[in-house]
This record gives sequence, structure tokens and C-alpha cells, in this order.
Amino acid sequence: MVNMIRFLLRPRLLAAITRLLGVLLLPAAFVRAPGRGRHLACQWALALRFPAEDLAGLAPPVRAAFTAARAEAFWRDGQLVGLTSGHRDAAEQHRLFTAETARTGSVAAARRRVLPPGESAHVAGTALDVRPAEGAAWLERHGAAYRLYRRYDNEWWHFEYHPSTVPLRLPRPDVLPRRGPSTMACATTVPLPSRTGNRL
Repeated sequence: MVNMIRFLLRPRLLAAITRLLGVLLLPAAFVRAPGRGRHLACQWALALRFPAEDLAGLAPPVRAAFTAARAEAFWRDGQLVGLTSGHRDAAEQHRLFTAETARTGSVAAARRRVLPPGESAHVAGTALDVRPAEGAAWLERHGAAYRLYRRYDNEWWHFEYHPSTVPLRLPRPDVLPRRGPSTMACATTVPLPSRTGNRL
């Protein structure tokens, strides 16, 4: 029972410590980046909380959108959004796809969870796998303001950057969007959310 309580309290304690670090880092961040101190302090605090995350390789607009979104989550709602996986080179994506094919026993089954390099938005640097689940839920609710959208029903953690259209939500990666007038009408008539009021 004690271990269960520790397990449940640990994420909350780490989140509280990370938020405190963000506040403590504010003076140095304001000196380093006047006008963007809150943004920078948030990135520093999250880098300490999620030391293994790697934003390198993300397309510049994707990186800007993601860091702005998570700064808003951090300061406005006290929510942490970490990056589990962003850009992957084609060799790494191929390795993941091959491993999933071996695990599931078929290419069709593997494609339900991992796409080959030529089809993965991770290889293009426009996909983000985020954590924890609460951070992903925040991004699902607010990410559209940054053009970040959850793409698959079976992957709560997977978001993609789409700057000009709202993408259709698919059940899983192996399902292709239907092409046709109704699909295109849906994609072009959904208004993009306003980005006003989201500056940090």
C-alpha cells in the first residue's frame, strides 16, 4: 500500500518541483531573454524534469509551436508537457517498424502502431509523442491554437503539426483518410483557431 501511494504521489511531487523551479528560474531567464523570460524559464525547468527529451530535428515552426504551447500549459494551467519522441531519422523509424513487424508477426499489424519511414511524420520532423497523459490531454484541448493536433484515436500521445488545415482524426496510423468531396470539404471548412492571446 505504501509503495502504491508513493507511485501515485511521485508524478505530482515532480510536477510541483518543476513548477517551483520555473518560478525560481524566472529572474535569470528575464535577464537572458527580456520579453521572453517566462518562455525560457519554462523550457529550462522542463529540460530538468525531462532530461532525455530531444527537440533537435523538429522543423522550426513545429519546435516553436510546441515550446509555446507547453509554456502556456506550464504558466496558465500548471500542466507539464514533455516530449518522448520528436524527429526520427529514416533509419530509426525503419528499426522501429521492423521491430514492430517482428513483434506482431505481420506488416499489416505493425502499421497499426508504427508507420514505415516514407509515411511517418516523425521523419519529417512534424510529429510529437508527448507525456504525461495529463499533458497530452491538455495539448488535445488547447493544441489547435498552435496547429498541433492529435492524429490517431489509438495513440493519445501522438500529435502532428498542420499549419494550414485541421487534419481528420483517424482511428490508427494504418487508416488512410478517404479522398473525396466530403473529406476535402471538411478539411477546408473547419476554421483554424485564432492565435491571439497565446503569447508568453
